[in-house]
Amino acid sequence: MTIETRIFGEVTIDDGKIINFENGIVGFPDLKKFALIHDAEKGDNAGIRWMQSLDEPNFAMPVMDPLLVSPDYNPVVDDEILKPIGNIDPGELLVLVTVTVPKDLKQMSVNLRGPVVINVNERKAVQIILDDDAYKVKFPIFDILNAKKKEGAC
Repeated sequence: MTIETRIFGEVTIDDGKIINFENGIVGFPDLKKFALIHDAEKGDNAGIRWMQSLDEPNFAMPVMDPLLVSPDYNPVVDDEILKPIGNIDPGELLVLVTVTVPKDLKQMSVNLRGPVVINVNERKAVQIILDDDAYKVKFPIFDILNAKKKEGAC
């Protein structure tokens, strides 16, 4: 599938890489098909990736592995919430959080309370809202990413 995106221009997505959100994502219930796009030079180790909508080519969200900025991130999620993504093998789950990048980069944050959980085998995903005050909606990451960059870890 080839789509014209606002951020990346023309992109070809392999059908085997399409991720399906049965219920859409928070705030956008009609957007159900996405693909993860990342910096080809960094490969799958890219810090920030983009979750590109295939339903609305002008919509893409930056996402990242929460463990890069919160190593102890391990929310408890009821199995019932994860039913839409099929049979769950913990080794085949990919958890991502959305990144907010405002004009003042020092205010960059991730939403640890609204992770996206992807069943890599079945290419099904769900975005959940955690009912846990331990995880912030706006968890600041600028200083953490800068420190990792200086260490060469990001």
